Amino acid sequence: MTGTGGELGARAARSRALAVLRVRSRALAVALLPAAAEVILLTGAATGQFTGQGWDTARWVVGVLAVLVLLAAAGIALVVARARPAASPTVPVSERSAPDLYRMVRELADRLDVPAPSAIALTPDCDSWLEDRTHPAHAPPVSRAHDEPAVPGARIERRLAVPAPVLVIGSPFLWWMRVAELRAVLAPVVAGTGPSAQPDIAAARRFVRGLDAAVAVADAPGRGPLTRGVYASLGRVARLLLRGCREHAALMERGVATAAAERAHAVDYGPRIAAQEQVGLAYAGWDRLLTKVALPAWRMGRWPSRLDVGVAAALTELSRRDRLADGFAARLGERPACDLLEEPGAVDEAVSLLTARLFHGGPAESGPSWAPVDWQAYPEEVVDRTWRAEAARLHRVLDSLGVSPSLDPAAPDPGGPTLARVLDHLAEPAATAPTVPAPTAPLDNEDREVSEVSEESADTPGSADADPDPATERSVLLAAGLSAALAREEREESAVPRGARAQGPDSALWEDGDLPLFPLQPPRTGRELLAAHITAMICCAAVDTAGAAPGLDWLDGPTLLLDGERAADLTPKVLSLIEEGDPAPLRAWLAESGIRPEKPVRLV
Repeated sequence: MTGTGGELGARAARSRALAVLRVRSRALAVALLPAAAEVILLTGAATGQFTGQGWDTARWVVGVLAVLVLLAAAGIALVVARARPAASPTVPVSERSAPDLYRMVRELADRLDVPAPSAIALTPDCDSWLEDRTHPAHAPPVSRAHDEPAVPGARIERRLAVPAPVLVIGSPFLWWMRVAELRAVLAPVVAGTGPSAQPDIAAARRFVRGLDAAVAVADAPGRGPLTRGVYASLGRVARLLLRGCREHAALMERGVATAAAERAHAVDYGPRIAAQEQVGLAYAGWDRLLTKVALPAWRMGRWPSRLDVGVAAALTELSRRDRLADGFAARLGERPACDLLEEPGAVDEAVSLLTARLFHGGPAESGPSWAPVDWQAYPEEVVDRTWRAEAARLHRVLDSLGVSPSLDPAAPDPGGPTLARVLDHLAEPAATAPTVPAPTAPLDNEDREVSEVSEESADTPGSADADPDPATERSVLLAAGLSAALAREEREESAVPRGARAQGPDSALWEDGDLPLFPLQPPRTGRELLAAHITAMICCAAVDTAGAAPGLDWLDGPTLLLDGERAADLTPKVLSLIEEGDPAPLRAWLAESGIRPEKPVRLV
């Protein structure tokens, strides 16, 4: 170990590992205490020291207690040893598919004088870490030949080898960072394989992971009363032991991190400082891409198959817009880290599908309602379909509220949904018409549900003030109807079985029933839903009547293109209509852009 800080960190980590193991030893001593007392009582009886009726009774009581405690301890130890520790969902990368990446990591491990990671995996996150997957539930033991046969037929001796931890790399790093930057960022992570090979630290980690897994086993639902009581006792014991070693385990990991950082200090230290800036930039671009670009596609049953390519494009666009990122564009001429993969497109597709599962809960394989989409088809397959689906939902709710196609009853029916219908309804003063007009046609079950929700919102005292955002009475009613319609569609979608799920290499490490693990956004408010639906209706009218086109902005997501240029922000004009019932700003913009609100638009 080089450096005083690294030596101190290594000593502190080993000291805390021994403290964790002492907790395990104390628990074992407590479990053996009744048995030791029984041995003493039996020895006293054999030597004639403890005789009499009282001593016989004590031997029976202590003996039964010792057997029960030993059985309980054996059961707890068995559960702790066999329970499956939690593991991160990842996409494994074999050495055959990324020989250059494995070569770089091994060379880095040689420079750091630590064992090389046993494997490499990618995660849809902007982070990298080492993950121990030596538990039999994660992977079978690795069998390696340590004696090469000199002649054919010679006996090959094999032994079980405990693999080193798996190196998990954030996939956005591979597509955004250059090779030198990735190596600098991974140096402190790879250096952590050294402490992982220390026997005391490895044993302490196995013990803590086993306790954590045992708590998860104890909390699993779906058991009978008796079994549930047994597992509840197991959970209490595991939690007690976890509390006893929690502080020691945290300090142990802190010492391991200190030792690894000190060991990697002399390897690419200068480039690492610059590379850390790219880490923060990649995190910002990745988060923006998921929330602004990927989420609308997932909601439409499409999953972008090149998310990592998209984050590289988004960050490149950000570097062009941000004057603080002017220097980042120069580094794009260097070799990207994704060149270390033999087939980056296939890896990107696998990571993109995993990302959709983690953040949206999508199926594990493509199907008719869950198809991949590339970036060239994104405007037509996602943006345009999203606008028209939302516009269709908006007009269905207006139909359920009995809103007429035209403000003027004498005007002819336009023969299709129009933007003017929406503008006239929200701009009409509430005092001149009933709050919820009587339906002009019998309602089916679907429309009746929306109408009942809207009437309930209208009859509730102070319902217009329940939303802290300002809005007219008609906007509140329409937003309530949209919320009910969207909630019903989500219920229907969740009730449809998605079919058999594919079992990937890591599918046994996490449960599909818990998806999505990381939902991106909280549910949208009624005001946000109404604004989104009105904006979608405006975009449909622009495409159908003014020759506009759907587009994709890497940082802001779906956008409307007028004459090849991105349209102005419609949010203030739409909010003016929703909050004040004033359509004048929006109508002025429509007239300036050549959009005709009275013309019917095409819906899905």
